[in-house]
Amino acid sequence: MLVSTTNDVAGYKVLSHIGLVRGVTVRSRSVIGTFAGGIQSIFGGNLTIYTDLADHARQEAYDLMVQHAQRAGADAVIGMRYDANEIMEGITEVLAYGTAVKVERV
Repeated sequence: MLVSTTNDVAGYKVLSHIGLVRGVTVRSRSVIGTFAGGIQSIFGGNLTIYTDLADHARQEAYDLMVQHAQRAGADAVIGMRYDANEIMEGITEVLAYGTAVKVERV
């Protein structure tokens, strides 16, 4: 699956727009993760516990978006973006979305 943050894919022509596709995941920090993150924050720098959580959430949302696009019959997703919202303390929604399209190589 070709995925682009731009509104086209280099070397390809968009033949048709299928529509919006998305992948959503909701993640929470575990008690252990919150404790370990708190300890890391005392020393400063990159909080790897939270970096890993954010990376896994984005990857899961991305994979779900690609699956949605494949089910819709798309060859590519253009205009791909991420969004994240805190639903409540410690619980975050991560959304990957874009426009599913049919493309051909030029």
